[in-house]
Amino acid sequence: MVNTASVATSIGFIGGGNMAQALIAGLINSHVITAAHIHVAEPNTELHPLLNALGVNIYHNAAAACAHSTTCIIAVKPQVLSQVVAECASALAGQLIISIAAGINMATIAALVGPTSRIVRVMPNTPAMVGQGASGLIASSTCSETDKTLAFNICSAVGLSVWASNEGQIDAITAISGSGPAYFFYMMEAMIEAGVAAGLSPEIAQQLTIQTALGAAALAKHSHLTPSTLRANVTSPAGTTFAAIDHMNKNNTGMHIRNAALAAYARSVELTAQLASPSN
Repeated sequence: MVNTASVATSIGFIGGGNMAQALIAGLINSHVITAAHIHVAEPNTELHPLLNALGVNIYHNAAAACAHSTTCIIAVKPQVLSQVVAECASALAGQLIISIAAGINMATIAALVGPTSRIVRVMPNTPAMVGQGASGLIASSTCSETDKTLAFNICSAVGLSVWASNEGQIDAITAISGSGPAYFFYMMEAMIEAGVAAGLSPEIAQQLTIQTALGAAALAKHSHLTPSTLRANVTSPAGTTFAAIDHMNKNNTGMHIRNAALAAYARSVELTAQLASPSN
C-alpha cells in the first residue's frame, strides 16, 4: 500500500505519453494526489483528449507545467531530454526531479539543471499501465529521505518499487523488468502458436496462454517456494511437463534466455554511455 504521509503538493510531468498516463492514473486512483494538482506539458495535441479524460492540467511547454509543480517527472524520449530540460532548467531548480527517461544518468540531468539538483532516476515498465508495474529507483546524494519516500510513493502507485544499490544496477533492472515484459510476450506468442498447431482455435489458445501466465505469476508471487521448486512440483517423471522441460534443457533454452537478458543489459550500458553528458 502506498504511504501517503509524504507526497508532493503538486506534480508536473514533462511528457504525457503512455508511461506518464499510467503514472498519472495510478496516482489518482491510489489517492496519492488529485488530478487538479497534476500539471502535464505535452505539445502533441493528439494526446490531449486522453489527458483531458484524466482531469489534469495541460500545457504546451515544459516551463509552464514546472512553474506549477513542486515535483517534476521527466517522461520524454531520451533523445530529446537534453533540449527539453535545458529549456526549463530554471523552473526545475529547487524541485525534486524524477526521471523515467531510459538511458539518461543522473549526472547528465545535473549538468543541465545544476550540481545541487535533487534527482531520482527510475526504470519503470509497461505493466504500470494496468497497475502491475515494476520500478527500480536510485537517488542522487543530494536527495533527502523525504525526497526518496516521495519518489517511492509515486512509483508504488502503479506497482512494485525497489531501490537499486548504485546507479549501475539500473542497467540490470532495465534488462530484467524494463525489457522483461517483452520476453514473456514472446513466450506467450510461441505457446499460442503451439496451441493452434495442436488443434486449438487462436482465441482459445490465447485465452489459455494468458490465464496460465497470470496464474503462474500469481502463484510464484504468493508462494513461499522458489520458481525452481514450483516448476519441479508440476514436473512428474516421464509426464507431459517433463517432456517439455526435457526438450528445453536439451536445447539450452535456459541459457538462451539468460543470454538474451544479458544482451539487453549490455545494450543498456552502451546506450547510457552514448547518452551521457560529455562533461560526465
